[in-house]
Amino acid sequence: MDYKTTITGIGEMALDFLEQQMLIVFNENAPAELKELSVQHTIASLDKDIKVGDVVLFGDDSYIVTAVGDEANHTLRSMGHCTFKFTGKDTVQLPGHIELSGEKLPTPEVGKPFEILFT
Repeated sequence: MDYKTTITGIGEMALDFLEQQMLIVFNENAPAELKELSVQHTIASLDKDIKVGDVVLFGDDSYIVTAVGDEANHTLRSMGHCTFKFTGKDTVQLPGHIELSGEKLPTPEVGKPFEILFT
């Protein structure tokens, strides 16, 4: 089953990270200090591990997973948290990162979907 959520909030500093080609996500129940830095989404169950080749959607923007850090599935499952990097590399910098490849940086909007489609 795919991971399907809806974006419920965008922190004041969240989109600043796009300048560094990254986006931080958390469940909507994240503490206030983390909400400032992140895109929040509805809570959903992550029934499978994300792997290379899966597809991540932010609204209409689509990305292919190119690398998954050792902790990313655990933190996404427990807190709805990970850091997406949009460099398309086949390795991650940090254990909580997921690398994505796509045509452009995302434009997350409240009310739009954030989904992971398993291949």
